[in-house]
Formats: sequence, structure tokens, C-alpha cells
Amino acid sequence: MSTRTRTRARTASRPPSSRPAADTTRARRCTEAIRDIAEDFTVASENLMNDAYGPGTAVSNLLPHIVTLHRLLEELTGATVVLQRSRGESLDEAAYFLDRTKDRLRKKYPPHSIDAALAARTRPHPRPHDGDPAPESPHQKRQDLRMPRQRLASALTRMSRQSRQTQRKLAALLDVDPSYVSRMLSGHREVSWQHAKIICDACAKSPELIKPLWEAASSAPLPTTDTVHYLRTYLRALRYAANYSETDNGKILESPQLQHTLTTADLRQAFDGPGVPPWPAIQQIAAALQSQPEIARRLWRLAHAEAETSTQTCGIDASAFG
Repeated sequence: MSTRTRTRARTASRPPSSRPAADTTRARRCTEAIRDIAEDFTVASENLMNDAYGPGTAVSNLLPHIVTLHRLLEELTGATVVLQRSRGESLDEAAYFLDRTKDRLRKKYPPHSIDAALAARTRPHPRPHDGDPAPESPHQKRQDLRMPRQRLASALTRMSRQSRQTQRKLAALLDVDPSYVSRMLSGHREVSWQHAKIICDACAKSPELIKPLWEAASSAPLPTTDTVHYLRTYLRALRYAANYSETDNGKILESPQLQHTLTTADLRQAFDGPGVPPWPAIQQIAAALQSQPEIARRLWRLAHAEAETSTQTCGIDASAFG
């Protein structure tokens, strides 16, 4: 028998390679875990960068970051391997990129062990900046509501409630688990612009209503043109997220942050123009609408500079700019 004939005979008698049965529930859990781990890498990397660029960097300060990043990498590897198996796919590709045999991957990352590890995993926390209150303090908890992601989440939550869109319906539109939507609407998960637009469309709202909030939450670059209009749009978005309507200026004026120091005309100018109100007014309005003051301050500076430039160019009073 020739060598070619013997090879064909062995190939024909070899049983077909078996693939693991698909498990959509486990695959979804792994996908959620991978997204969480991806966010955790960002937090851990930023913590490492803070120490790496600190004065007189000590090796003892760097080693804990190495441990954290190594743990995250191992969790990511396990979740990815189990995800591929849960989709009923071969581990050929994983074995190639990870430079391990398929048998080694199956033994090192058994699905039930990875399930337990992912369920028990802890997530790194951003290091507070100098002067920030301790995370356990009531002040810090109040400040968390002013985080840009929380403001966006509040706006999206109001949309869904007004339109009576359930989290299950939104999850179906986004093709994600309802728990994923729950974390987005609670501010515990970052919202992509694509997801934000889908939610707005489902709720019959224009995405432009919450776009400034999404850009603030995503640390998008600040606008370089039409900044006066952008400041007003941002303030309107904050008003919406704070559950106020366009006719609720009286209620806003009654908030403790304003303490009746501003007038209805001041609010009308901030939301609709004309001109750019002075910073103290914007500062108080932003505080009343639960915004971090530094975000409003950066936008106000840009808008104020644009209004000043326009005034100098045209030689007319700043109050004429609407």
C-alpha cells in the first residue's frame, strides 16, 4: 500500500473533531465579564500611570499594579477561552494566539471554574485625587451623583420612564442582557453613543437632547466652534437629567443651591440667551442641576471667549449675542 493510500485510510477512519455544545447563557455571562474587565484595565492602567509619573517613583508602589494587571489578564484569558467554547467554536484560534495547546486551554480554564471565578472577582477602584473625601464619607456619596456618567444615566432613565420602555425591551433593541441596561441606567456602566442613540429612538427623543451629557461622560474633546450654543445645550441637558421641564424655572430657583439669588431672567438667559451670563450665575445653576462645576467652568470659558471675540470683531455690546 502506498504512503498516500495509507494516509487517506487513516484520515477516513479518524473520528470527526468534536466541538463543544453551544451555551448561550454562559456565552452572555462571559461577554459581560469581558466588558467589565476591559473597563477595569482602564482603571488599573490609570492608577499605574499616576504612580509611574509621581515624584520619586518607588518600585514598591509599582508592584501592586503589576499584580492587578496580571490578575485582570488571567481573568480576561479565561473568560475569552470559555466564551469561545460556549459559542460552540473550536479553540484552534485561541491556541494559536495564546501559544498553548487546545488541551492545555481546556484543562486550565474549565467553564465551571471560570464561572465561579468571574462571579467572585473584585474590581479595582480609581485612586481618589489628593484632597478628595474618603469614598465612605457621605459627602463623596453625594458627589457621585454629579459624575458625568450619572447625569447621562439620569437623563436616559427619565426617557425610558416617560416612554414606558422597560429594561427588557431596551435590552432586546440593544441586543444585550437586561442587567446590562440596568447598569447603564444606574450609571455603573459606560454607555456607547450607538446605544444612547438607540435608546433615544426607542423613547422618541432626539439624541441631541443628551449628546452634551454623553460627551462629558466620555471625556470627548471640548467644542472649538459655536461654544455659546453648546453651553446652553449642555445646561438644557442638565435640566432634563434633573427632571425639570422648560417651564420649571420657578422650581429650579427654589433649590437650596440658588437660595433665591438668581431671577427667572437669569435662568432664561442661561438656557436660551441672549449673551453669556457671568460665571457666578452659571456656577450656581450647574450646582442646582447636579453638575460638576469644573465641566461647566470649562464650557463657560470657551463660550465667554467666543462672545468676547465676537464683540471685539463686530464692535457691539455682548448682550446682543443670542
